Amino acid sequence: MAGSSFGNILKVTTFGESHGNGIGAVLDGFPAGMDLCEEDIMAYMRRRKPGQSAISTARKEDDEVEILSGVFNGKTEGTPIALLIRNNDQHSSDYEQMKTIYRPGHADFTYDAKYGFRDYRGGGRSSGRETAARVAAGAIAAKFLKEMGIDLLFYTAAIGDVMISRERFNRKFLDSSVTGMPDVVANQQAMGLIEGLRAEGDSVGGIIEGHISGVPAGIGDPVFNKLDANLAKALMSIGAVKSVSIGNGIFAAYNKGSDNNDQFEADENGNAVKKTNRAGGIYGGITDGSDIVLSCAVKPTPSIAKDQTAIDVNGKAVPLNVKGRHDPCIVPRAVVVAECMSALTILDAMLMNMTARAENVRKFYAGKDSE
Repeated sequence: MAGSSFGNILKVTTFGESHGNGIGAVLDGFPAGMDLCEEDIMAYMRRRKPGQSAISTARKEDDEVEILSGVFNGKTEGTPIALLIRNNDQHSSDYEQMKTIYRPGHADFTYDAKYGFRDYRGGGRSSGRETAARVAAGAIAAKFLKEMGIDLLFYTAAIGDVMISRERFNRKFLDSSVTGMPDVVANQQAMGLIEGLRAEGDSVGGIIEGHISGVPAGIGDPVFNKLDANLAKALMSIGAVKSVSIGNGIFAAYNKGSDNNDQFEADENGNAVKKTNRAGGIYGGITDGSDIVLSCAVKPTPSIAKDQTAIDVNGKAVPLNVKGRHDPCIVPRAVVVAECMSALTILDAMLMNMTARAENVRKFYAGKDSE
């Protein structure tokens, strides 16, 4: 199966299935010399971990990460970092009826169409469980970015028709927010919505927003390797994400040029700064030094305990009521996935940028000669 690797200089490959022995990632191209231990990664894994609230799946997984290689005496070695997460709470029997049935909203039919074979236990590679491996790898990239003064703030902006209020935005509340919303009132409203839909056997989607500050100007490459294009690819590769916006996104289509352009001015030090940030911090695929602002739309969980019509492998329409343990809303647990995929993308772009100017290469190797 192609398609399980992502990145250029910093490349991550994930492996494993939802109901296999485990899942994991190999992170290659990461620089040597950064302090790293399992707890650095676990801080992120706990944000995605299932079974932590009444509005998430009841599947109980410790999601403990084992670092198998690439770290010695607490520091990265510059060699591939292999990460393993063992599966401990699979209920594969819940999926027995899926052997011959293609579930609505899932990749069952398309995997069969491509490979002529599929792992029907929880969707195999197409399961949301695969994203745990992305978080494990992305946590390492996020740690490095943080050490360079780059801050990643990701949160739930909307669940269904419940939206956060900018006036009530409280970053500190994110640590205890069940929905991932930085708004106490919206969090309670969204929980009520989710619990009501769960009682009906249904689900709901939402919007994730991200603000990334501290990325210097000049990061990203033109044409086919634009930073916004790579961020969009990274986020769209998350199974539940159906659209991605940078800055004003789709709303730019409704503006006049005079309303959409970010006008420049000089700050007190004579540096160029923008009066607004409608572009979301990226022009021509390259950062302009202001915050990178993005959002992604997450679909409702397709596995629902509600009567639907499916089709079997013989093309016969059959009634279906999906059993098993599923999130009535995947958005809160997907926030950290979007954050980690963005961290991997930005760090990869920054590593690529080190060869953009001849003077940078000369300085690096001139320093080596003087050592």
